[in-house]
Amino acid sequence: MVPILSVVDLSKGYGAGDQRVAVLQHVSLRIDAGEFIALCGPSGSGKSTLLNMIGLLDRPDSGEVRYENASAAPTTAAASARLRNDLIGFVFQSFHLLGRLSAWENVALPLFHRGVKRAERKARALAMLDRVGLSDRAHHRPEQLSGGQRQRVALARALVGEPRLVLADEPTGNLDSVTGAQVMALLRRLNRDLGVTILMVTHDRDLASQCDRMIEIHDGRVVPLAEAG
Repeated sequence: MVPILSVVDLSKGYGAGDQRVAVLQHVSLRIDAGEFIALCGPSGSGKSTLLNMIGLLDRPDSGEVRYENASAAPTTAAASARLRNDLIGFVFQSFHLLGRLSAWENVALPLFHRGVKRAERKARALAMLDRVGLSDRAHHRPEQLSGGQRQRVALARALVGEPRLVLADEPTGNLDSVTGAQVMALLRRLNRDLGVTILMVTHDRDLASQCDRMIEIHDGRVVPLAEAG
């Protein structure tokens, strides 16, 4: 089986000379289509940097990211943006919704960037809001929604373009434990029902235990399962 995502010998550092700090060191991993993976590790371990590399928001110093065995190494910022919009859905801890837009308009943004006409954008956004249980909040703005509702809007936005992979960076981090559990259950259901592949950064071991498997990072390196346990 060809993996949906491969990270091959990836390294990344910041700074120069004596001030250079290695953040990722020779990281390799693979994720198969339909998996729900937890990416775990302490603060400063390199989780977010790795997610940025996978999401084509930053470039590695060496190594590569491959999608379905094709190198994801666009040469321009515009090419990176197009590839991201085609391949990847993002869910962030802080939601990243636009306050001036309604829920459905926020969900429809990836389709706008693809040039989809307004009527189709709205229909697809409303259908996705219904799937995450927010059809009755479609015309509300973010400030009119609870934290859990805003995260569900963000999840609908990540999925509306039918991405191959969803990257979720601490998606329950700004939520209370009950609401966080609800969002996790929704992620699990969407993974199962839609077959979407999810890579989720989390500090929460209880949430990680609900995923198909866990990838542990310490000091910029993937830790073998025997050591991670």
